[in-house]
Amino acid sequence: MARYPTVTKAVIPAAGLGTRFLPATKAIPKEMLPVVDKPAIQYVVEEAVAAELRDILLITGRAKGALEDHFDRDPELEQVLKAKGDDERLAGICAPAQLATVHYTRQGTPQGLGHAVLCAAHHVGNEPFAVLLGDDFIHPGDPLLRRMIDVRDQFGGSVVALMEVDSEQVSQYGAAAIEPTGTEDVVTLTDLVEKPAPADAPSNWIIIGRYLCDPAVFKVLQDTPPGRGNEIQLTDALKTLAQMPAGDGGGVRGVLFRGRRFDTGNPVDYLRTVVQFALERRDVAAEFLPWLRKYLDDLP
Repeated sequence: MARYPTVTKAVIPAAGLGTRFLPATKAIPKEMLPVVDKPAIQYVVEEAVAAELRDILLITGRAKGALEDHFDRDPELEQVLKAKGDDERLAGICAPAQLATVHYTRQGTPQGLGHAVLCAAHHVGNEPFAVLLGDDFIHPGDPLLRRMIDVRDQFGGSVVALMEVDSEQVSQYGAAAIEPTGTEDVVTLTDLVEKPAPADAPSNWIIIGRYLCDPAVFKVLQDTPPGRGNEIQLTDALKTLAQMPAGDGGGVRGVLFRGRRFDTGNPVDYLRTVVQFALERRDVAAEFLPWLRKYLDDLP
């Protein structure tokens, strides 16, 4: 039996404006952009469900109604596909509504990731919970979230996922100062710096979009002033938690992740993700790969 209350709920912030994808995201949430034939947000929800988190709260905003529609039933479309005998596509459109119990709340004015997490307080209550960024997901073959839950069960407190990057990339993320724990892939965080200059970064290990938060984070976030970008930063709250006693919900561990992560929050990484997933799909790759090879060979 776990020493600490286990995680059963996931929070997925998805209220961002998606300005890097304009004009496509003027009317379509960036989280609904397809990776081959499935929206990016569905991969994130499936990742949570694979870790046995089936109580999911999406933090949304204006013009995000398509997210709710996607995880709802569409009886009219189902009837059309049923009449055609198109069982494969019928199963595909029914699957999102059957994945989990999905709830929604609105973040009226986006004020940073920390503020988005605060919007989940009424739903989460006094329980630990996962935070999965809506434009960032892990390959289904790499059970990162399950490993993070195991670490939380062992140590309590909060847990973040860390990846090592080149020095020139550190300024795009929150960087962690870390100490070993005696377990090869688990470290203790002693400090966090949001988007530091490379020379000021405590390490090249950066936080990626997966967190397990102790409910103590809500009180800390309420007392956290706006930081970088005049936004409430979750990184700042985690830094405070890292320095708090374990009995008060403090302590932050990191899981050193060396697997496959996909960032669909910017156009170039999004295109890389689409190509890789297309090549991993036998039904797509059979036609796509020969075309891609020829296209590349023909480039001047």
